[in-house]
Amino acid sequence: MVKQELIEKSPLRILEKSTHGGVGAGNIGIIAARKGVGKTACLVHIATDKLLQTRHVIHVSFSGKTDHIVSWYEDIFTEISKRKNLEHAMDVHDELVKYRLIMNFGSHPSAIDYVIERIRSMAGLSGFTPDCIIVDGYDFYSGSASDIAAMKRFAGELGCEIWFSVSLTEDPLSLDKNGLPTILSAYLSTVDVVILLSTGERSVELKLVKDHDIMPVQNLNLRLDTKILLITDED
Repeated sequence: MVKQELIEKSPLRILEKSTHGGVGAGNIGIIAARKGVGKTACLVHIATDKLLQTRHVIHVSFSGKTDHIVSWYEDIFTEISKRKNLEHAMDVHDELVKYRLIMNFGSHPSAIDYVIERIRSMAGLSGFTPDCIIVDGYDFYSGSASDIAAMKRFAGELGCEIWFSVSLTEDPLSLDKNGLPTILSAYLSTVDVVILLSTGERSVELKLVKDHDIMPVQNLNLRLDTKILLITDED
């Protein structure tokens, strides 16, 4: 399969269609789930799809090291290229790396102003302006709505979309009447798309619980295949 065909047939086109064209420039999307369910795999698959379209991606990590983030990208790309018989896979891989930047901020997930400053400075100095920013590890329990509002303004400034992961810790899980995790109530006005990962018998389902101004609570007919760590069609 050639790269363009791979892009067009990606299950992420279903996600875009279901969310009225996707998260969109200047907006914020969220993948929420308990720890270990598959948030990072989903985010890296979304990021890899952007890279295949030659869009610039910055992956912000609040982990102590970035080695495991690089491994996620390598594993996801390998699975995509293998399952879809991607032509000239290594050439495509080497091209993708040019559009990706991983930034590590240690264990300080509340330093959003510093993150924005670093990305803005780097974009000005190197010309690497992201089309998509992935933020993995921000603590929404100790964070603030003003942080996310600042990131939304920054997304508008750069003309990019931003995806966050949210690690849900309540047991049992606390959801409001719309199926939205209650921890996100304070952030609702600045978040545009929320996808909740729900563990099923054989896979992890992706449920759309906020679609811009609508809270539909619907199954996207997409799942995370936990064996290959890819978002796939239900079929």
